[in-house]
Amino acid sequence: MTDETAELHPPGLTMSRREALQATAGAVAFAALPLPAEAAADSTATPAPATHTLPLEVTVNGRVHQLVVDPRLSVLDMLRERLSLTGTKKGCNQGACGACTVLIDGQRVNACLALAVMYDGAKITTIEGVAEGEALHPLQVAFIEHDAFQCGYCTSGQIMSGLGCISEGHASSAEEISYWMSGNICRCGAYPGIVAAVAQAAKEDRT
Repeated sequence: MTDETAELHPPGLTMSRREALQATAGAVAFAALPLPAEAAADSTATPAPATHTLPLEVTVNGRVHQLVVDPRLSVLDMLRERLSLTGTKKGCNQGACGACTVLIDGQRVNACLALAVMYDGAKITTIEGVAEGEALHPLQVAFIEHDAFQCGYCTSGQIMSGLGCISEGHASSAEEISYWMSGNICRCGAYPGIVAAVAQAAKEDRT
């Protein structure tokens, strides 16, 4: 019996190569069909509910803002995305680098870890609210005088943390400043200038 004859008329229950391929293709197509229960479930599925929102009022750099926000919105994203205050930087977004430091009711806060809805009625100060018009804050002047920045990415967070450090009374020595500023990372290594700038501003604040 030739190969062609064997393929057309296989003996016994043996399947030909063509029949095997056809059977396999049919099984794959059948498996892809949804079961009746699954089809019914899909037809009755309801869309996910819309995200709940909450009203929020905050005073940022002396200006009152009334917002409606997702309860998952961070203070950092509120400042940058909703209020266009991009001086506060998004670094690690995990509270480890300090680039997003702001003052909330006078206290240092990592804005990336703080939910905006937790601060309804709060007063927030960002780097944009430190200077008075064209007049720089003494700490900003000290940062320039002591070359306390290089790439500048962490600088806004360093200055905000330095202001908090001074107001908390934790700037009486270089060692104390280094300790209380340790949550603010400078990848350029400008720490000596940062400590010197905070020390100078703290001295001027006491006089």
